[in-house]
This record gives sequence, C-alpha cells and structure tokens, in this order.
Amino acid sequence: MINVDRVTAPTSTAIGATTMDLSRLFSLQGKVAIVTGASRGVGYCIAQFLAAAGASVVISSKCQEELELLAEELKCKGYAVTGIACDVEKEHDLEQLVSKTVALFGQLDILVNHVGINPVYGRIQELDIADFDRLMNVNVKAPFLLSKLCLPYLRESSSASIINISAAEGLKPEPKLALYSISNAALISLSKAFAREWGHYQIRVNVVCPGMTKTEFNEVMWSNDQIMMERMKSLSIKRMCENEEVAAMALFLASPASAYTTGTVMAVDGGLLI
Repeated sequence: MINVDRVTAPTSTAIGATTMDLSRLFSLQGKVAIVTGASRGVGYCIAQFLAAAGASVVISSKCQEELELLAEELKCKGYAVTGIACDVEKEHDLEQLVSKTVALFGQLDILVNHVGINPVYGRIQELDIADFDRLMNVNVKAPFLLSKLCLPYLRESSSASIINISAAEGLKPEPKLALYSISNAALISLSKAFAREWGHYQIRVNVVCPGMTKTEFNEVMWSNDQIMMERMKSLSIKRMCENEEVAAMALFLASPASAYTTGTVMAVDGGLLI
C-alpha cells in the first residue's frame, strides 16, 4: 500500500528533501497575498483557497464596507483575511493597497490580479475608443502597475508568485467579445514578459484562463440560451466552469508545488481550446 503522505521524490532546492509531506507542497503558511477583484465570484473563491492554505490574505475591491463584512465572514472560518478598498483605475489607490498591506504584515509573497471588466458586448465595428480605453485600463494597465508596485517586496520573498487571471477568450477570440479578447491576450503577453524579466529575482508569473463561469461578470452570456447552446458545442466537458476549479489552479500556482513553473498559461476551460 502506498502512503500518500510520505512519498519518495527527487531532491531539489524547491522541494528540499527526498521524502516529503505532500501537504507542504500546497501550504502557504507564513505567506502574505493580495487578491484584487475579491469581493465575489472567482476572486472571492481564490481568496478563500489561499487563506485555507495558511496565507494571510488581503482582499480588495472598491467598497471598504463590503470588504469588511466579507473579511469578518472568513475570519469566522478561522482564516486570516483583511479587506483594503482599491479602485484599480486609480494609481494612488494601487499604491495605497501595497503600502497598507506591507505596513500590516511586513512582507508580500503572492499577488493575484483578478479584477477585470467586460462592459461591452457587440461586433468590433460597433465599439468606440472609450470602450477600448476602459478595457485596457482595467484588464491590462492595472495589473501592469500593481505588479510593478509589488516588485520591491516580492523580490524579498523566498517564494514569490504573481497569478494573472485572464480568460479563454484571450487565446481564442469569441464573436462579439473582440475587445475583451484583445485585452486578455495583452494580459497573457504581459505576464510572459514579466516572467521572462523577473525570473532572476525568483519571481514566478503565470496566467489562468478560465472558461465560462456562472458569475455576475458572465451573466450576459450564460443567461442567453442561444449563446450557451453554441458554447456547449465547443466544449469537451459539457458544463460551465466552477469557481472552485479556477481557485484550485490559482492555489497550485501560488504554492511550492509549482516552484519551477513560470510563464505558463493554464486553461481551465473544459476543452474549449482543443
């Protein structure tokens, strides 16, 4: 019988021993994480997974009162969670998010750029420059700025990880989602550039591309029977993605289990891209 708690594995500086407790591979004990767009849906679920793995987690969105209520709910579960409001379109707010986190915890190890928007749904010729600017500001510029602000502190971490939540549409543009697809493709490229340049700081940067999840964000799609019928034809696994399935991938990329993984694009899409 195999004991799954004690296995033989190759020695590596990341793993640290020839035998190991597998639970340590996914432990974030002693780590500090920031998760943006964390007041609901996938972001909130990611925050719970990281906290359950032992991290002290800062959840962020625009409304401080809402964040405080959510943080109290998670603290009742035994999780170390703090809410700090931030409008990612305001550089000063991003600066305050980082400085307040470091002031509270003295370190920063994990950044999850989850916040994103998709305010327009239509053919590309119907969209204007204001739509383009808003999507790029939130979906690309904000992760760019926040990652740079976090860099001095991530460099001090022994296991720094940035996880950018993109979308399957960033790899396969969908009809009437042109600008959303463009912004997510840009985020994927941005992540690979950071992974290339920051690897010598021992900072890993990876991307998660979820398929359609049943969240408020995607309601314009999953509430439309015709869209759903067409989407299901493209899927190998004939159902929508669950929040927990995205959060589990984020946990893997935040944890020592992925210590030699950087610059990757992890699709959680039910086979959409096959």
